Amino acid sequence: ISLPSAPVEAVIALSIALLAVEIVHGDEDSLSRRKPWLVAFAFGLLHGFGFAGALGELGLPKDAIWMPLLGFNVGVEVGQLIFVALVLILGFIARRIRFLVDLLRGAPDWARAVPTYAIGTVAVAWVIDRVAGFWTV
Repeated sequence: ISLPSAPVEAVIALSIALLAVEIVHGDEDSLSRRKPWLVAFAFGLLHGFGFAGALGELGLPKDAIWMPLLGFNVGVEVGQLIFVALVLILGFIARRIRFLVDLLRGAPDWARAVPTYAIGTVAVAWVIDRVAGFWTV
């Protein structure tokens, strides 16, 4: 399946923005809370289209895309495992350093929401950039 890259990139950015909204609101009855497997599948498929499209734009022959795509996906999974391991290690260290735990627990709600708002803002800017690109093509 071949899709134009600009709309795929815009929808990928929109998915990130929607995730940021989900994190901020934390609605218990949302689709991602009721059926996380469905949301993960849809986002994974969508992001896979983006990665495959980017590999296709590199000029690889169509029969040679599978190995780089597989390598990329394995790399993403290994990267995620490394990230989770680092977070767990940092959490373990933070528990040992009581000051950090007390500092994080005492942070106001708005301070804990800042990274999510920053991610959402960048994602919306990316959506606008990609949608504006539709009209100039």
